[in-house]
Amino acid sequence: MSRLDSFIRRLEAQRLVLNWAAAAIADRDGPVLELGLGNGRTYDHLREILPGRSIYAFERKISANPRSMPPPEALVLGEMETTLPDFAARHGRNAVLVHVDATTGVPELDRVHLSWLPGHVAMLAADDALVLSGWELEHLALRAVPLPDAVPDGRYFAYRRNVAID
Repeated sequence: MSRLDSFIRRLEAQRLVLNWAAAAIADRDGPVLELGLGNGRTYDHLREILPGRSIYAFERKISANPRSMPPPEALVLGEMETTLPDFAARHGRNAVLVHVDATTGVPELDRVHLSWLPGHVAMLAADDALVLSGWELEHLALRAVPLPDAVPDGRYFAYRRNVAID
């Protein structure tokens, strides 16, 4: 498969998963967190499919398309290893959807360089919140859930935040 075809399949899976997640949280109150703004495509899609919802984007430095920028009060800049615990201290564990789009692009490196991230996600996600990621997250507070059938295995991962585990 060409890199172009692979990229298209990744984006199609991402859109399908985000739409599925938006429907799954429609009746729940709470913010949505986008961990890794990048060029802003998924943030822009989330704001379109979740109108009126508070969506916070976390990013080390701005590289998003200006049309895909969150408002200043919804943009958290800096190293997520620090900004996520700070955000949790101010807002608590109340996010109903956490989309993890922070990656090096190399799963082996992600497991090492982002080993702290699953614990930070668990400290932000409300009970039974939905967590989406392009790579596997391992944490006792996160239990894997099946994705829609059309999503190729290993392309995306979904979790629910366990209620009883901190």
